[in-house]
Amino acid sequence: MTLLRSLLLFAVAAVAEIGGAWLIWQGVREHRGVLWIGAGVVALGAYGFIATLQPDASFGRILAAYGGIFVAGSLAWGMAVDKFQPDRWDVIGAAICLLGVAVIMYAPRT
Repeated sequence: MTLLRSLLLFAVAAVAEIGGAWLIWQGVREHRGVLWIGAGVVALGAYGFIATLQPDASFGRILAAYGGIFVAGSLAWGMAVDKFQPDRWDVIGAAICLLGVAVIMYAPRT
């Protein structure tokens, strides 16, 4: 159950952070306005709180592992929202990052 909770929290954190950054991007670069920017700021703030809910107490470990989730999630967001088509190197790089997440977060420790 702890593993499932951790994975779910990483997924929710990714949506908040990547979505927040995307909203700010849309507000500024696509001239959608201050409401989009404000929604992005709120989403990014929510990301910070979501990360604190991880079962592991180590800030450095959580953020290091989340980096891999961010990489893979950003590519997935681009595919779903912006119709981005990753090439094989993007996919291989994201897979390596997710392997790093597994090692950092879920390797047995004494």
